[in-house]
Amino acid sequence: MNTATLAALTARHEWFGQLDAESRSWIGVLARSGIDGFVTWFSGEPFEPESIFDAAPRAMARRITLRQTVDLVRTTTDVVEEQIQHLLPRGDRQPLQLGIVHYSREVAFAAAAIYARAAEARGAWDSRIEATVVDAVVRAETDESVISRASTLGWNTESKVVVAIGGAPEGNGADGRYVLDSLRRAAAKLKLDVLAAPQGDRLVCIIGGAGVGEPVETCERIAKLQEFFAPGAVVVGPTVDGLSGAPKSARAAASGYRAAKAWPEGPPTMLAIDLLPERALAGDGHARRTLAGEIYPALAANKELLDTCVGFLDAGSSMEATARALFVHPNTVRYRLKRIQDVTGYNPADAREAYVLRMAITLGRLQD
Repeated sequence: MNTATLAALTARHEWFGQLDAESRSWIGVLARSGIDGFVTWFSGEPFEPESIFDAAPRAMARRITLRQTVDLVRTTTDVVEEQIQHLLPRGDRQPLQLGIVHYSREVAFAAAAIYARAAEARGAWDSRIEATVVDAVVRAETDESVISRASTLGWNTESKVVVAIGGAPEGNGADGRYVLDSLRRAAAKLKLDVLAAPQGDRLVCIIGGAGVGEPVETCERIAKLQEFFAPGAVVVGPTVDGLSGAPKSARAAASGYRAAKAWPEGPPTMLAIDLLPERALAGDGHARRTLAGEIYPALAANKELLDTCVGFLDAGSSMEATARALFVHPNTVRYRLKRIQDVTGYNPADAREAYVLRMAITLGRLQD
């Protein structure tokens, strides 16, 4: 029966012929153990179906998939039923055929239980690896070993990356893993890959995949995952190249998440750069340098634009009052405001963006 089973596996299943000699040998041992187990079980002696799989090393569970194990059980059952027709008297065939049906069901359940335990153990191990990768990114320790660990989780190391931080959802243990699994499935539909781990009261997500691109569009995609975070702001860091650049994104996202409470009127999901004033006031040196070292110099390079911006803000955003104070035509003020938006990326006529410009001017002047 064992020889006939191996011959049937070779003939019916292409995957069996593609295995190495050692794996095929262990499958032969499993088939023989299953047939011997049926004899023991049918005789009424104590028998545990899972003991069949004790004959093979644990590594077999990684080499042979659950589907292939089902093929093995089904083929062995078919062969035994065929052999019953040839080897036994007609009167003995029916009870043995009924017995093999019940026995194969028990073996199938045993195989499912073994693979379920293996999947749970693998999932727990993957979660630990995932948490160490996220922790390394937050602590800016993304060396080659971290990138290698991420690769074992199926992470595309060539993908662009952003880091998003929000409140951690309620629940720990199995509930927490269920939320993260749901988050990953929802992100996959948005063409986003996610490595996520809770850290205290916050959930840190490293996000990559084809869906990461232009910052505003990326933020809009991530906003669709808002339900998987606790109520409150979700802050998205700048887009970077690969995991090696992720600490920069994580630093900005973490700073923005801490400062977000100062702008409760803001959108639920926002970019870290949208919180530059709050981050600067909270002590973020990178935010101060962006305001004073990038936005202010672009404005201060043209004295007319700087004077117009300050005059416009001091005049309460009144075009006519600014024109009178500068002794120019309102159309000139209008033109200069457009130029200010072009060189800085911020519109002085928008209250929020005017606040950013005011902060940049203040910090820039302090730095001069």
